[in-house]
Amino acid sequence: MNEKHQKDLEMIRSIMERSSRFISLSGWSGIMAGVIALVAAYAGLYFIKESGGDYFGNQLIPYSSDLITRLVITLLLTLLLAVFFGVYFTIQKSKKNKQKLWNSLSRRLLFSLLVPLLAGGIFCFALYKQHHFGMVAPVMLIFYGLGLMNASKYTLNDVEYLGYCELVLGLAALFLPGFGLVFWAAGFGLLHIIYGIVMQKKYH
Repeated sequence: MNEKHQKDLEMIRSIMERSSRFISLSGWSGIMAGVIALVAAYAGLYFIKESGGDYFGNQLIPYSSDLITRLVITLLLTLLLAVFFGVYFTIQKSKKNKQKLWNSLSRRLLFSLLVPLLAGGIFCFALYKQHHFGMVAPVMLIFYGLGLMNASKYTLNDVEYLGYCELVLGLAALFLPGFGLVFWAAGFGLLHIIYGIVMQKKYH
């Protein structure tokens, strides 16, 4: 009898979790996003060195419109590829969990994530227009971390932990603007890969 009650409780807990949290996030999305970010960071470093700079900082990177254009295009391609794979793997996980991909819960999750990201994007654009390039990477990490923390109430707790890590990296990067690209690679690359591996092992 106790075993039956235990199974009933687990079923109730599962139903409540499905109704209150979006649980179809895939670890493979994080892994792919991390790999893409590391490739993008390497490309960014190559472009910077090709332009005569050594680091991604206000004083150490020579300004040129061609370099900035390359970096912006690289960031946009990174974002598009990460979103593509994120959506693809989330669709697969949703089918496996028999959970609708687009419902009121996923809409709230997306809205909670996008508000800080849009604010951060506008902030980064303002920094770009004023040639404060060394601040872009830290600001991206900070607002991304805040976005994850804000959205975590609608999904798995692991997302909140990732958000804290991104936020801490971004704040640390503020004091080392010459190494912004290194922090960016660590936050969007390595942390995503670690997060993805953990997600795969826990929620496979």
